[in-house]
Amino acid sequence: MYDLIIKNGQIYDGTGNPATQLDLGIKDGKIKKIGHLGDAEATQIIDAKNLAVSPGFIDAHSHSDLLCTKPEMQKVKLRQGVTTELLGQDGISVAPVSDKTRPLWQQQLKALNGDIGDWPWESIAEYLAFLEKSSIPCNALYLVPHGAVRSLVMGFEERIATKEEMEQMRLLVEEGMRQGAVGLSTGLEYTPNLYSDKDELIEICKGSAKYHGSLVVHIRNEDDTCLEALDEVVDVARQSGVRLHISHFKVAGEGNRDKYEIFLNKMMEAREEGIEVTFDQYPYVHGSTVLLSILPAWMHAGGTGKMLERLKDPKARAQVKADYDVSRGYKNFKDENEWKKITINFVATEANKVLEGKTMYEVAELRKQDPFDAMFDLLIEEDAAVTMIVEWGFEEDIIYGMKHELQMVGSDGIFGGRPHPRVSGTFPRVLGKYAREEGVFTLAEAIRKMTAAPAQFLRLHDRGLLRENYWADIVIFDPKTVTDQATYEDPMQAPIGIEYVIVNGEITIKQNEYTGTTSGKVIRLQDLA
Repeated sequence: MYDLIIKNGQIYDGTGNPATQLDLGIKDGKIKKIGHLGDAEATQIIDAKNLAVSPGFIDAHSHSDLLCTKPEMQKVKLRQGVTTELLGQDGISVAPVSDKTRPLWQQQLKALNGDIGDWPWESIAEYLAFLEKSSIPCNALYLVPHGAVRSLVMGFEERIATKEEMEQMRLLVEEGMRQGAVGLSTGLEYTPNLYSDKDELIEICKGSAKYHGSLVVHIRNEDDTCLEALDEVVDVARQSGVRLHISHFKVAGEGNRDKYEIFLNKMMEAREEGIEVTFDQYPYVHGSTVLLSILPAWMHAGGTGKMLERLKDPKARAQVKADYDVSRGYKNFKDENEWKKITINFVATEANKVLEGKTMYEVAELRKQDPFDAMFDLLIEEDAAVTMIVEWGFEEDIIYGMKHELQMVGSDGIFGGRPHPRVSGTFPRVLGKYAREEGVFTLAEAIRKMTAAPAQFLRLHDRGLLRENYWADIVIFDPKTVTDQATYEDPMQAPIGIEYVIVNGEITIKQNEYTGTTSGKVIRLQDLA
């Protein structure tokens, strides 16, 4: 007798093959039988007639590191079919920490990862154990964050690491891998990662490569010098032996659109050389990140607290403005239209909640200030806990990247305030808008990009496909109606058409509603192929 049988569905196994009509028998959290089950008995039976049955979606870029412990918030990922998330992104996350670095990271990450109070862990092992005790609703994997490791060795100092410091960082990466992390992440536009050079990256990546891990990277520049930024990390992979995965692939700025094809060709050339390269992408022309990322690198030296002190110094404020006059990539903040492309979507205090949904231009108008000064003051008032939505690209370019064989889907979803709609709409949007309505790719190919492709990148040997003896992470949806409803004005609207979501054999979404089940597992390096 099975725990659950899914009957009469159109089975999309995750490989990209066309659907076939078969039944699934699930027992003890795993798929025990795929075939025609006839009159076989089960505790529960789902009739999936006219519905698609696919592997659970794997979010290749998630920021649920803390709020995955809050099921009533995390259900927004389940409702769009996500059953597994890759945490520890951009080199800035919650472990490892020490008594000295913990408060620095709690302050810096409040806007990005949320606030659950004091963190009762230091090591990655302790953090993963905390997730297990918290009964998480989705499966979770974790990357060693470069910034956390660097801050343990040399704080938030604005300088190149010594050879000895690089070796210490590598050893910390190795320790994190032994404790269960599946790779290393860095974000080379974020503090303190941005102070590193290529030699440092090569050395720490050796720690991931030793355990057959990956480097997941937000490259140093995503606009004017994006090709040079890609060359840097490809060479890091070449010299360290690590697998390379590019986060939230984009090329920002109208003047850089010709770089899309060159960028993708460079990745394919690296693969021909024997370097395994992949990338993830979210299906929107707007991005979202912390507001403080706009500031130049020198402002971040010493951590967020020091940055806030500098923002109170008139000389430092004047220097920031002068720096932008010289060069800040493709953006020209002398042009008020650039400030109109930045929308504040989260602030920590109630006093400024009225600003959520307003552009920085509108904030400056309300405050009768120069936009720079309005930004400086807002960061001070909010203790830096501010996130923004930024317009960066064009729909045609999104589709161009989406079609590529190396592409997989990642939400880059950030909770809080009035979030980017990608936190609740990414995966149904790909299925509805891009596969069904626009025919960018087949439904089977869209599913592959959400399941088997990230499973291969992560070396998940028993998830990402519908196979006997694989874990029963499954999404059942209506291919005729599935779509996102989240908008920039109302970003938390649930998608439609996702009928059931099953995590490790347990029904977590039933007829579009969250059941309250928390059956997610922490997946460690030792669980991988």
